[in-house]
Amino acid sequence: MPNYIWAFLIAAVAAVLLTPIVIRLAFRTGALDAPDARKVHKKPIPRIGGLAIYAAFMISMLLLLETSEIPEEMAQGVIGLFVGGSLIVALGLWDDYVSIPAKVKLLGQIFCAWAAVAFGVRIDFITSFSGEITYLYDYVTIPMTIFWMVGITNTVNLIDGLDGLAAGVATIASVTICLVALRMDILVVAVVTAALAGSAFGFLFYNFNPAKIFMGDTGSMFLGFMLSGISVVGVMKSAAMVALVVPILALGLPILDTTFAIVRRWLAGAPIMKPDKGHLHHRLLNLGFTQRQAVLLMYVISAILGSGAIIMTAVSPRTALLILIGMIVAVLYGAKRLGILKMKKAAR
Repeated sequence: MPNYIWAFLIAAVAAVLLTPIVIRLAFRTGALDAPDARKVHKKPIPRIGGLAIYAAFMISMLLLLETSEIPEEMAQGVIGLFVGGSLIVALGLWDDYVSIPAKVKLLGQIFCAWAAVAFGVRIDFITSFSGEITYLYDYVTIPMTIFWMVGITNTVNLIDGLDGLAAGVATIASVTICLVALRMDILVVAVVTAALAGSAFGFLFYNFNPAKIFMGDTGSMFLGFMLSGISVVGVMKSAAMVALVVPILALGLPILDTTFAIVRRWLAGAPIMKPDKGHLHHRLLNLGFTQRQAVLLMYVISAILGSGAIIMTAVSPRTALLILIGMIVAVLYGAKRLGILKMKKAAR
């Protein structure tokens, strides 16, 4: 079997075997998520499940990456991913245990992204749909890459509001980027994303409703960080504009949910960082969906966005642009119908 298949299977099995160990560790060390007004669970749940995701991913990588051919120009970037990913896991564990202030966590995320950038994880150039390449100076590429990685890290973190939601969306996004990487013949990215998909998928056996464990910031930040970094190391290095759109669509659900939250709070005159219950999963629950139904529907939305990203790599630039415009119009229409841009009075 190809290495990317092995990467998925090894990571998935490792996650299934390691998660019960992490559950016991969480109970022994007090890493529990207590219910509150914004959360939907009713009893304390272990919340360091991301440790199992990280460990499963690293086991798969240690076993397979040495046998995978890594282009010389990507080797440093892959190392940077592992360094930054390990640091973000440490930051997530710290937050899951002691709930560090938001500003401290943001500074930590910036440092983790900077560490990855220092090893070569960088958006070096951008391209237009016509194929024109614009190379970027360091004073542009470094902050742009850090902004992208920190932004995606937080979008995945913010969508982690229902059992199995973040893990499932991350699995779908990873599979999407993996398939695009295979189409572009970027095999190392396919192996890494397959391992990431496997670790998140294996964790779902314990995280899907009713969840026995949450991934916590340890898991959501790790998955977001790795997906953002992998897209920079891999598909964004392609000289095709659609390569820049692929990770955005693959992660479209958390990106859109976060964007709508910012716009919603701004329109309502509320602080941008103030939590509310206006996210998509909250709206679906208010409409009468069960947790499982809401999560499955959001899986479908993620899969549609991911499929659109894959299709865009197989058609002409003009057709890809039309597909993108069509998807944007559909998303805006759906957001309006659900009232996602309106701040609920009860949330103020």
